[in-house]
Amino acid sequence: MSAIILAFAAAVFLGVALVLTQFGLRSVAPIAGAAISVPSFTIVFLCLSPLLLRGETIMWSAVPIFIGVGLVFPAVLTVVNFESNRLLGPVVTGALGNLTPLFAVSLAVLLLGEPLRPLQLVGLVVIIAGVVIITVTRVQDVRNWRSWVLLLPTCGAALRGFVQPVIKLGLEIWPNPIAAALTGYIVSALVLVAFARIRTGRFVAQAPLSGKLWFAGVGICNGVAVILMYTALISGSVTLVAPVIATYPLITVGLGTLILGRTAGAARLAVATAITVVGVILLLVG
Repeated sequence: MSAIILAFAAAVFLGVALVLTQFGLRSVAPIAGAAISVPSFTIVFLCLSPLLLRGETIMWSAVPIFIGVGLVFPAVLTVVNFESNRLLGPVVTGALGNLTPLFAVSLAVLLLGEPLRPLQLVGLVVIIAGVVIITVTRVQDVRNWRSWVLLLPTCGAALRGFVQPVIKLGLEIWPNPIAAALTGYIVSALVLVAFARIRTGRFVAQAPLSGKLWFAGVGICNGVAVILMYTALISGSVTLVAPVIATYPLITVGLGTLILGRTAGAARLAVATAITVVGVILLLVG
């Protein structure tokens, strides 16, 4: 039960972050936004780390796994999600994020030997069906130029799905979500700052104060979600945690409709999201 509660809390923070990103993208480019959000939370994290990790014994064999994850998560995933958010909006980006359990469960079966029962397999199929409906709804002419954009949130789902079984390997060695998240965020922050330097010639992204504040908020929401997800993975299996976290599009759909006022097509998108959530539930009860 604790793993379910923690995973759902992570889903809430992910959903809120996805909507807040839309406000930041009004004045800040995706790469610059990523270079603001991840380092922002990393700085907060570093300031709190002496207190959070006080008396902790470092398990060095787990550190390379945490570093490896940090090279792509949240660095690459943040850029992919921001760019997808800019081109498709938070609802479609969040809805296609429901593919995450497909990748997470598949790798958990292969890498961790977690069982995949028939009802869970049905759940995966239902999730894919929901994603197909979202694709047809959002992209009216899939033969034209916007069809490729759907690869962005799909790649984001794959990254998030692959990260969960891999980080669980590290957490089995050193069951400390704070250490895992802090290590990953330090590496990701360095990657993003270096990338921003190469792209823009600056270590600190140029952006209006309002844009920086929005992305700082996004970074905090995403960072808290990562800590909650890692904590849930310590006490629960990937096949349990990943589907619950994938319910975050419900938060995105609700906030996107209420705050952003995007009612056009929202009903059909909500139906498609509901179908994918049914698949998530089947995975959960299976």
